[in-house]
Amino acid sequence: MGPHPAVAAIRLAVRRVLHDVVTEYNRHPGQAGRAELAEAGAGGRRAPLPDRPETPLVLVACSGGADSMALASALAFESRKLPVRAGGITVDHNLQPGSGLRADEVVTRLAAMRLDPVEAVAVHVGREGGPEAAAREARYAALDAAADRHGAAAVLLGHTRDDQAETVLLGLARGSGIRSLSGMAAASGPAGRYRRPFLQLDRQTARKACLVQSLPVWDDPHNTDPAYTRSRLRHEGLPALEKALGKGVVEALARTAQLSRDDADALDTWAAEAARSVFDDDGRLECAKLSVLPPAVRRRVLRRAVMDAGSPAGSLFARHIEEVDRLITGWRGQGAINLPGRVEALRQGGRLVIRQS
Repeated sequence: MGPHPAVAAIRLAVRRVLHDVVTEYNRHPGQAGRAELAEAGAGGRRAPLPDRPETPLVLVACSGGADSMALASALAFESRKLPVRAGGITVDHNLQPGSGLRADEVVTRLAAMRLDPVEAVAVHVGREGGPEAAAREARYAALDAAADRHGAAAVLLGHTRDDQAETVLLGLARGSGIRSLSGMAAASGPAGRYRRPFLQLDRQTARKACLVQSLPVWDDPHNTDPAYTRSRLRHEGLPALEKALGKGVVEALARTAQLSRDDADALDTWAAEAARSVFDDDGRLECAKLSVLPPAVRRRVLRRAVMDAGSPAGSLFARHIEEVDRLITGWRGQGAINLPGRVEALRQGGRLVIRQS
């Protein structure tokens, strides 16, 4: 008799990602995790290069919640059948009493699954951008550092289809454009470091997989705290939408994310090509050349230029880029536009100057 359907589903999702990681590991020499062989000795025998392991290391980011515990269990199971080493990282945000003990418990559970290495990393969460954004920034910084420290080829994240739907709605509420509607990518970060195997699976499947495997899970009280925007959306917003529109809202939003991502990727490619022709010899943007570009392409060129000048992506919204765009399309002699990160944009002699103020 085979495994429970929920367990089979999470294992299959992880197996597919691990196959991708192994394939990429073997395909790209010169990067961490390569499987290139070198000639050694006069006899021409081949031996692995000494500066890299023979198999890639894949880490799971595990909070102890149902999604990440299900992910850790699937990684532990599938890694034994593939040329992959598996480890785990839990991040202690220090936001609740006893968080250190919770992190130690997660480490114990990951070690019991025979994951190696496993570790808990404590972080300090600042206040910039709000509590949710600050916690996310601290968490990813810790995961990046852990991946670099251990030489990991990939870090698995337990985001589900439900998380994707919430992300799409949050992007829609911000009015940040099609890129925000594309939600989370299946692979993101430096060289596609972060992988999300569960984006096509719902949260209930992960929880069911933990239940039938008798995996203890920790329910983060922040996930039900109405002080947090995502929590309100999860427990009030989405249920209200499903009540008004019927079941299938989560699946529809996840499909919207994928379609939006395909469109956004195509527009980004177009904008990158267009950007090569709109700068003058001094590196300033030429307003006449920008004005003839389609608005969606032009705004992408402007957004990239503003970010390159030092404006943080997380603080840069559509309204900021619209104001800069009006320096091109609605020029009336207006002054400089102040942007996040102490960046300013101004028009001078038919050129757009974007710089630190």
